[in-house]
Amino acid sequence: MTKPHKPQSNAMLKRAHENMPLGVADSYRYWGEENTVFLSSMEGCTITDCDEQTFVDFRLAYGPIILGYRDERVDNEVIHAITTVGTISGFSTGLDSDVVELVKSLCPNIDKMRFANSGTEAVIGAVRTARGFTKRNKIVVVEGGFHGLHDEVMWKSDVDNWEVSDEKPPEIIPFGAGIPQSTREHQVSVPLNDFKAIDSVFAQHGDDIAAILIEPIMGNCGSIASTQAYMQKLRDVCDANDSLLIMDEVKTGFRVAKGGAQALYGIYADLTTYAKAMGNGYPIAAFGGKANVMDAISFAKDGVTHGGTYTANMVALSAAKATLTVLKETDALATIATVGQKIQALLSRVFTKFDIEHCFAGPDAMFGVHFGSEVPQNYRDWKKTNSDLYTQFALNLIDNGVMLEPDSREPWFICEAHQTVDLKWLEQVAEQSMSAAINAE
Repeated sequence: MTKPHKPQSNAMLKRAHENMPLGVADSYRYWGEENTVFLSSMEGCTITDCDEQTFVDFRLAYGPIILGYRDERVDNEVIHAITTVGTISGFSTGLDSDVVELVKSLCPNIDKMRFANSGTEAVIGAVRTARGFTKRNKIVVVEGGFHGLHDEVMWKSDVDNWEVSDEKPPEIIPFGAGIPQSTREHQVSVPLNDFKAIDSVFAQHGDDIAAILIEPIMGNCGSIASTQAYMQKLRDVCDANDSLLIMDEVKTGFRVAKGGAQALYGIYADLTTYAKAMGNGYPIAAFGGKANVMDAISFAKDGVTHGGTYTANMVALSAAKATLTVLKETDALATIATVGQKIQALLSRVFTKFDIEHCFAGPDAMFGVHFGSEVPQNYRDWKKTNSDLYTQFALNLIDNGVMLEPDSREPWFICEAHQTVDLKWLEQVAEQSMSAAINAE
């Protein structure tokens, strides 16, 4: 990090080790004994750690911050809800429909919706609903996609330990211990943008495929995106087979366009999951879709069960209503896209200066950086990029006051508050960081 001597951070981690495994509340927050970050404040597009180091943040808590930290337009509505209505009751309020109707005004793929508290919960609800509606079991997932932390989707292609020259596909492995082999029984994995793989899966399992589950733009794989033709292929094969298409827009929803990735493709899902940018950092998620599919949720004997104690609480709903209203009624997303374009341009100048082949993937609001000559078309293509150089570059950026995930599988997230960043300074920092990365090789 920027300061080699971090007494407060070291003391906090030592204390945290006595209270939590790895000393953190979420395993992905552990960056090692020297670099695990403890924050003291966040504002706009910056974060400040407990040793008074301030960073311009392009990590944005893995994407939820779409307007900026502590945005008053959102926070004031949450405070108003807490002080005038309350936080949770176990009953319904008009806010439920207020938020659903806002989503429906932005997303023509939504007829009806249910709420959740996280992207993981939203995906669980969507998959269960798809199975209940189709009376089938299998779910087709795409390599490199991330669909939360529940056992059935915590299986991944081990691309890290796979050789590009290997004729065999990467091994499918669990994220870690505690995930039973039986949870793979009804999951089938295919590479992104591979037409033959989809045809093969449906030829083999078509009569038991409830749904295809896909991130159209993969938020944990450098924003590698489906082609237009591939998305149309998935829509067509689902229609022909009476299977459902579930688009996981936990990261792309209300970020890449007002109507999410589906607005960019013009191809619509039967079920969609949302979270992250939906509430500018407040814990809100949802899944929804076609009315006849969502109506599988019922008290009928063969109906789908869905619920949750904290679902649709006042804090979450008031944040979502405020955030979605800002995104709908202002040019916030256009501002974000413009800033993203400018940052990609300055990064490209830096990379070109050092003769580094590079390309960008995904939309301007959450772009991926790949050191190679071609934009990866799937997770296996990512293995061909120079990810080691990217990691060193990213670590140097952090040392110089720019926070991001030091892994090229994580995009650069842009929020509205990034319009205040000194781009000349950022370009200088990027140049210094790349120079140091090359010299370290």
